[in-house]
Amino acid sequence: MVEGTVDRSVLAHPLFTGVSRSHLSSLVAELARPWVVAVEGRRHQARGGARKRAPGAGARHQLVFVDRLVATLIHLRHDLSHAVLALLYEVDRSTMTRAVGEVRRLLAGRGCAIPERPGLRLRTLEDVFAYAQAEGVRLRLDATEVQVRRPTAGRGGRRAFVSGKKKQNTMKATVIADHLGRTLWTDALRPGRLHDATAARTAGIADCFHSFDLVQVLLDDGYLGLSRDHRGKALTQPRKLRPGATLPFLEHNERQRHEHSSQRITVEHALADHKRWKQLQRWTHRRDRLPDTYQAIAALVSDRSIID
Repeated sequence: MVEGTVDRSVLAHPLFTGVSRSHLSSLVAELARPWVVAVEGRRHQARGGARKRAPGAGARHQLVFVDRLVATLIHLRHDLSHAVLALLYEVDRSTMTRAVGEVRRLLAGRGCAIPERPGLRLRTLEDVFAYAQAEGVRLRLDATEVQVRRPTAGRGGRRAFVSGKKKQNTMKATVIADHLGRTLWTDALRPGRLHDATAARTAGIADCFHSFDLVQVLLDDGYLGLSRDHRGKALTQPRKLRPGATLPFLEHNERQRHEHSSQRITVEHALADHKRWKQLQRWTHRRDRLPDTYQAIAALVSDRSIID
């Protein structure tokens, strides 16, 4: 190895990428062809027609696809800047920025893995409800917030990102998990000021409840409006009894509340898995790139249900 360079095989270690080597191999096999097709499509558009030189002729990529994928995973896992990654791979920063953007979009478009169903993935809320009804799965839904940078002063819509709960500028993601805490779906992120139940309605959950009558979703108290609108389907904790209730009723109420919390807690575990990736602990980049980033990480986390 030449002095001053980095062994790229070391960068593919799970400590850097956050995924096992077998997982990385499966990602290469899954995404390499779509990436090549996208690249050739852009070249065809730039040329205005078919290529005139034989395949393989011309300049070579400074970064092969495997390196682009590994660099993107390192960026997602540790929030290493494009400039540092470019230095490690000995390319220009703009090359690394373009590579990370391309691969991130591919990862975001994969959808979430279905447990025990390799090759099939859930990409829409309707897909999740159809899977839950077919397999008899009771879903768990919750929202989480990612802190983002405050919008520029004087720009319209600045207050939309101020979360009433966090008292910070955030963006909100709605996530669905199963009884084992495996991520099944996450929506496009929305400004943090939006209420949890409103975000779920905006994603189209009401239509899903009407279309899939047998599906039940466990929710916390932030979704009381949904539980009133969709009784027997959107399930929240029983309300606490008023003062003066007799001991048997209090004990029964507490048992029901504890049982509901114990079943719903798995979605909190799924959210914790997402937040282990540093970029979701605090987002310091452009806000319009956060939805793709969150969906890419959720898809990677969901892969464990079919790889582990």
